[in-house]
Amino acid sequence: MLEEVRISGLGVIDDAVLELSPGFNVVTGETGAGKTMVVSGLGLLFGGRADPARVRPGAERANVEGRLSVEADGRVARQVNDAGGDLDDEGGALILSRSVSAEGRSRAHAGGRSVPVSLLTYLADDLVAVHGQSDQQQLLKTGRQREALDRFAGPALAALLAGYQRAYQRHRDVRQELDELTSQARERQREAEDLRRGLDEIEQADPVDGEDVELLAEEQRLSNADALHSAATTAHEALLGDPSSGQYEAADAVTLLGLARQALEGAARHDAALAALGARVSEAAYLVSDVAADLASYAQSVEADPARLAAVQERRATLGRLIRLFGDAAWPLGGSAVPAAPAREAGGSAQAAGAAGAAGAGEAAAGEPTGAGGGTATGPAPGTSGANGDDGTPAAGPSAVAAVLAWAKQAAARLAELEGDDDRISGLAEEEAGLAAQVAQLAAELSAARREAAERFAGDVTAELAALAMPHARLAVAVTPLSEPGPHGADDIEIRLSAHPGAPALPLNKGASGGELSRVMLAIEVVFAGADPVPTFVFDEVDAGVGGKAAVEIGRRLARLARLAQVIVVTHLPQVAAFADTHLVVEKADDGSVTRSGIVRLDRPGRVRELSRMLAGLEDSEFGRAHAEELLAAAAAERAEG
Repeated sequence: MLEEVRISGLGVIDDAVLELSPGFNVVTGETGAGKTMVVSGLGLLFGGRADPARVRPGAERANVEGRLSVEADGRVARQVNDAGGDLDDEGGALILSRSVSAEGRSRAHAGGRSVPVSLLTYLADDLVAVHGQSDQQQLLKTGRQREALDRFAGPALAALLAGYQRAYQRHRDVRQELDELTSQARERQREAEDLRRGLDEIEQADPVDGEDVELLAEEQRLSNADALHSAATTAHEALLGDPSSGQYEAADAVTLLGLARQALEGAARHDAALAALGARVSEAAYLVSDVAADLASYAQSVEADPARLAAVQERRATLGRLIRLFGDAAWPLGGSAVPAAPAREAGGSAQAAGAAGAAGAGEAAAGEPTGAGGGTATGPAPGTSGANGDDGTPAAGPSAVAAVLAWAKQAAARLAELEGDDDRISGLAEEEAGLAAQVAQLAAELSAARREAAERFAGDVTAELAALAMPHARLAVAVTPLSEPGPHGADDIEIRLSAHPGAPALPLNKGASGGELSRVMLAIEVVFAGADPVPTFVFDEVDAGVGGKAAVEIGRRLARLARLAQVIVVTHLPQVAAFADTHLVVEKADDGSVTRSGIVRLDRPGRVRELSRMLAGLEDSEFGRAHAEELLAAAAAERAEG
């Protein structure tokens, strides 16, 4: 509720304060005294357009400051707190201010903090509804008309709307998820096919962890079988000799070690040191004999096997292809699909790519020795280590097949997920269809409830208009179906007015003149007062073109509205002013400006004088005073009965 408004430098107002009260407040005064500037100031305070032409000549800026009583834990207080402002120390009063410079610069403050002007506009939605001939009025917005009609319809429609919005939001979420899945169907299908192809290839090869390392070693041995056999045989003969050759004159290592041992044994008893050396020679002889025996066994085990060598090379080519496609370096684990290009190269078939991989893995390495079986030694398979150790022997590297097996495990999980998407799509499609039917059903029920409420509302407002000197006006609420349901239902709500017989029903801002529109708004506000939560209503020129009994009815309707909210009315009608709880009069000073003392809150004698002036043009007219007393008494009786 507005408690106080201070206006300075606005139009003819130099500096003035309005002390307002709950209930029905009226502002009266002579034409040109600045009554309309009061409404203009309120519009400016609540985010209206800043017009520098309204700044008083000679003033640097126009200022409007208002003190409002609000709930400390209400929506308005929360919005102000979010903007950095605060209520006063008692926690119940909010200070708003707006200034406009002569150059057109505008500033706004809320709760002691500078804020965007838009915040004042947002706050106004919950604080005040200004109804003047040129003001943008809340109920001219179709969204506000829908909300107000829904509140007018009562709790039954509110519960129905809540159920509809829950179903609508769920349907929207399901529809969005379903669209995302179906829009990616081709990509998912292509990914699944690649995964299946890769997994089938791995399953057919059936690799074993570490197999590539073992095959590399075996291929090295088979490829160099003749060289290995010759080396082992030569070494064996050097160590132990070859009895089958019949040549005994060439001494072998074992024979020489035996002669050395015999020479030492004859003299060892004379010197312990020599005896120790003899023991070491004996040990060396035994060791050389063991090595010679092992060399003989190794030489017998090594033989050329071209068939086995070909099989090993083919197997290594198969593993090499898998490692190139699915190993760590080729395809990072956790990818969303198998790389498609390698699987389609060489003519586009996996078989052609496999042949190419086998050929690459089985090519002879330049400079490698040729085995006895005619095979050539190849380098290591991709992903394995082919480097030699410090002594020249092949060094076994880590198995690259492990990465292939890890990929297969992850690909199987991803494939199961993709195949599950089909079931998910089917389930979502079924749920979406059910929700669509539910939304349509609830929307139909909501539309029916709105049409019923619209008929009641149109009848109530039309009856109010008849008492406001618009006996032939008809109000209608059009409930028009939308092309598809929205977040608030499947209806477009629009309040329309037919101002006289034969006139088409037009939207409010097109079907009424300025004075008619004010009275239409009054009628609507009276009907909607219990539904629309705005705590303060401001009316300007609500009595335009009205007099006599209709003016009394306007006063009575405003008083009725004031029982539910604060009402501020600028009026020329004494019949309206007589119903007020608080009467403020704007008095023009001699210099043509309105000073701080120019807005006066009247007591009963002052009200009698002002009503007499409004009735007869003379404050001290005996007949005017009598009529004023009569109006005040009648209005008091009306309030007492109400």
